Amino acid sequence: MFRLNLKIALRNLWKNKSYTFINIAGLSIGMASCILIFIFIRYQLSFDQQFVNKDRIYRVVSYWKYAVGEEFQGGVPRPLAPAMRNDFGMLEEVATLQRSGGIFKIKDASGNIRLKTAEEAFYVEPSFFKIFDYSWLQGNPQKALNEPNTVALSKEMATKFFGDWQKAVGQSIEYRNKTMLKVTGVFDDMPENMSNPIKIAIAYAGYENKYIKSWGAVSSGTQCFILLKKGVNVADLEAPKNAFLKKYYVEKTAGKEDHFFQPLSELHQDERYSNFSHKITSKNELTGLTVIGVFLLLTACINFVNLATAQAISRSKEIGVRKVMGSRRKQLIVQFLTETITITVFALLIACALTEAALPGMNGLFREKISFSLLEHPVIFVFMISLVLFVGFVAGFYPAMVMSGFDPILAIKNKVSIGNTGGGMLRKILVVLQFAITIILITGTLVILKQMKYLREKPLGFNPSAIALVDVPSDSLSQLKYKMLKSRILSEPGVIAASLCGEAPSSMDINMRNFAFQGAKDADFEVSNKSADRDYFRTFDLKLVAGKVFSKTDSLKEYIINETLLRRMNMQRPEDAIGKLLRLGGSDIGYPIVGVVKDFNNTTLKEAIVPIIIDKNKAVSTTIAVKMDSKSIINVMRNVEAIWNSVYPEHVYGSTFMEDNISKYYESEKVMGTLFKVFAAVIIFISFIGLFGLISFVATQRTKEMAIRKVLGASTMDLVNMLNSSFMIMVLLANLVAWPVAYIFIDKWLSRYAYRIELSIWPFAIAMLISLGITLVTVSFRSFRAATTNPVNALKDE
Repeated sequence: MFRLNLKIALRNLWKNKSYTFINIAGLSIGMASCILIFIFIRYQLSFDQQFVNKDRIYRVVSYWKYAVGEEFQGGVPRPLAPAMRNDFGMLEEVATLQRSGGIFKIKDASGNIRLKTAEEAFYVEPSFFKIFDYSWLQGNPQKALNEPNTVALSKEMATKFFGDWQKAVGQSIEYRNKTMLKVTGVFDDMPENMSNPIKIAIAYAGYENKYIKSWGAVSSGTQCFILLKKGVNVADLEAPKNAFLKKYYVEKTAGKEDHFFQPLSELHQDERYSNFSHKITSKNELTGLTVIGVFLLLTACINFVNLATAQAISRSKEIGVRKVMGSRRKQLIVQFLTETITITVFALLIACALTEAALPGMNGLFREKISFSLLEHPVIFVFMISLVLFVGFVAGFYPAMVMSGFDPILAIKNKVSIGNTGGGMLRKILVVLQFAITIILITGTLVILKQMKYLREKPLGFNPSAIALVDVPSDSLSQLKYKMLKSRILSEPGVIAASLCGEAPSSMDINMRNFAFQGAKDADFEVSNKSADRDYFRTFDLKLVAGKVFSKTDSLKEYIINETLLRRMNMQRPEDAIGKLLRLGGSDIGYPIVGVVKDFNNTTLKEAIVPIIIDKNKAVSTTIAVKMDSKSIINVMRNVEAIWNSVYPEHVYGSTFMEDNISKYYESEKVMGTLFKVFAAVIIFISFIGLFGLISFVATQRTKEMAIRKVLGASTMDLVNMLNSSFMIMVLLANLVAWPVAYIFIDKWLSRYAYRIELSIWPFAIAMLISLGITLVTVSFRSFRAATTNPVNALKDE
């Protein structure tokens, strides 16, 4: 029976080649897009899911509640881990992970440097490898990092350092020009879908820091992971946590401290907190992609339903004869569903080819290595089978019900009308829905592009153009050479200015500190603290609204504040702040404010400008910012690198450009903008090939009517307008349906930004003009062909 149904299905599909092509084209493109979205979402949800105890692993994160807002931080105070290990009996393991990094040197047997490289490293407690079951190739994970100055390497890093990872254990590595580390273990390379990309693990027992016992210093580089005992629920930790907070947070601060327990599965998805891989794909983005995938699939299915119900009249005699010959309705439904499934299978095969062709572009867009291997990821195969069944049922069930329900007598006499079955009204509703989806995506794309243009062009309060941020070593010996390095760089032709600083005006590394003004108690909010020299303001073209820049002497402690801090301290005139004393970070000594700088954006434009205090502190300088003539960048950068290497031959040079750093803030917006453009184009294509097929069918059905009208004197334009009018009305209705829905989604998306465009009528109007324009061109082209047909050919059989 199945073979017979399949044979009939193939015969009917071949008989109606043009409609078969339109259906397969629409379905294959829609399904390919859905497969691409699925494999990307599957990859994003796979982050950190390869560990045996993944459901019991949590990260401890920090939170502060202030009178004017709140702050989230992925880091914790350094003494937190040992305190939790002592105070929480429901935890099986607690481990600190401390980000570090620096210069690693590998020497040969003669003591000569064979390899010198700058690498990221982590100080790791042995309990970390009890929580996370890394695969160890050599060494004992429970003992390898018990002693100070020991290190374990990934297979990749051990091969890079020693040529053969099997020769790594027992070797020595010089770290930061002072510490000799002994290799005690090698673990297998971990996949890229990890939030903790550890390649060099140094024993935490050798870690030193002046804030090692400070509960008031929190850095995103210090993270704590816990493993719950079996049978323990994370909610059970709430009471011990409250007691823990009262016991250790005894100092009065500007905000109320708290800690949350973040599930391992959320490390890659919660954009409020950072992670060491610097990869975050938020739940909102994944939800947005899922919605787009559903829209694409709905559009393709609507195409199929529209064309299938429109074709029903042409198959009425076939249905009537089969019913008279004894076919039951159930058999006819199975026959029509077989046709739909057959089309869907052909579409899936083409969709797989399209997916394979589009995958390199998607990998390039997301900068991820996403695989379409069905052997590695069988869930993709399951998804594709589900997709075929879903599309086959959704797209085929209603047309099958309509056609199988025809009255056999009316069907044989060719007197069946789709309007009598309700299919005509449904088809119109589906066309409106299809175009509403298209218009929503067009409108969303226009708004995203406009917001991105606004972000690129909005003045930031400083000039990031042609500024290179060159790393400088911060140890005490290197600091003695800062003045010489800066002087030599400034003497280079093409260098306009240079400044030694902690970070650029806009940076994702934010150091928040408490402060007090004019001897009063600590303010009820914290400030962002930046360190810089007097040339910082000239280098970045920061404008002072009162006072002056720092004095030339490094020994004189001074502060410069921004306008936002001035307003938060209820001071109206910038001049009134000059000479006032500030105490920063709990210091007992106050130092004067010498200047007020015009507000500048210190981070992404998603965030509002925060209160800022800039001080002089050469000890925390990690960067020299070099402002160049834009015409001389290549030569200047080459010369700066040569100068740097001559001053710091023991270190490794590294630099970035300020504009590139700012551009990275909006990677997710760029990706979403590209996706919206691509998928909006796909949906437009699917919608309008379906529209072309529908108008072709309508024109064919009304050939005799148009011929009679033409004989009676109707002009070609009259006939074109007759066919066009109903479709234009449906597209106008689709705009009315789409606008409020699009407005809600767009307004919610824009609410993420502190600085955003104002929504106007223009994106909606342009989307309407685009939809009406394409509809007019598509329908008019086919209508004109039908209207110019010789009426004699249509009426000669009458």
